[in-house]
Amino acid sequence: MTVPVIEFKQVSKSYDGAPPALGPVSLTVYPGEAVAVLGPSGSGKSTLLNLIAGLDRPSEGEVTVDGVRVDGLGEAAAAKYRRARIGMVFQFFNLIDDLTVLDNVLLPAQLAGKGRAEARDRATALLTSLGVDAYATHFPGRLSGGERQRVAVARALINKPSLLLADEPTGALDTASREDVKELIKDLNADGQTIVLVTHDEELAAGCATREVRLLDGRIVRDQVVSAVAR
Repeated sequence: MTVPVIEFKQVSKSYDGAPPALGPVSLTVYPGEAVAVLGPSGSGKSTLLNLIAGLDRPSEGEVTVDGVRVDGLGEAAAAKYRRARIGMVFQFFNLIDDLTVLDNVLLPAQLAGKGRAEARDRATALLTSLGVDAYATHFPGRLSGGERQRVAVARALINKPSLLLADEPTGALDTASREDVKELIKDLNADGQTIVLVTHDEELAAGCATREVRLLDGRIVRDQVVSAVAR
């Protein structure tokens, strides 16, 4: 039987004694799935993503990602876990403006202690496969939104993560760039990358997700497969 990449067991998260921002939630994500997490503002989407990434701890329940009990990690161990197992893509790219495109992609590998030559070869290969190798020596400010998001994806993939997390990856993009990123996510998943995508963009979810999870008031109200996934 396939081992899950993500397993939530009765997970809840509350802040300062308020009603739970999330939960209780049980959720299992398998290798090769592209899961779109949808819901209105305040539904718990960001909380869910932060718990997966080890940026926050649950108030109750267990969070296991790629065999790691994330809810039990200290700060240093959580940072190491993210570097080794998680790639993250954000709405506003989070690229460093005074580093070149290549150096932005290399940064997580350097933080993880990877050899410079090995990391550079992988970064160059990723930029080539994502169609932005011509901009390797450019600074991010010279790129379009869609190009910057491709660079951000290359950076997220540099350490060969088990899981790619995308937080509103089309939220800051124009229509043409949104379509570009949708096709990119679809292609990454077709190559076997497991993806969890948090979005308000229904078209993005419909275009690249294999499964949709809908949240409302911190609870899962719908969880359905929308295209077949090999297990």
